[in-house]
Amino acid sequence: MISYKKLQKLLIDREIKKQELVKMTGISSATMAKLNTNEYVSLEVIDKVCEALDCQPGDLLEYIEGKT
Repeated sequence: MISYKKLQKLLIDREIKKQELVKMTGISSATMAKLNTNEYVSLEVIDKVCEALDCQPGDLLEYIEGKT
């Protein structure tokens, strides 16, 4: 399973609200909801978030073995 908890922590650390990230990236609120619930998002979304936050994909997500 892919977890986006690292993204949530990064936003907290940088004091960026989820709605601010939506505006910075141009992603939809529905896509932000998917990130919040560890659902599939495209690499295009990951790319936009990485560009907006000036980070690497590994800073946003991690693979957790055995969970589905």
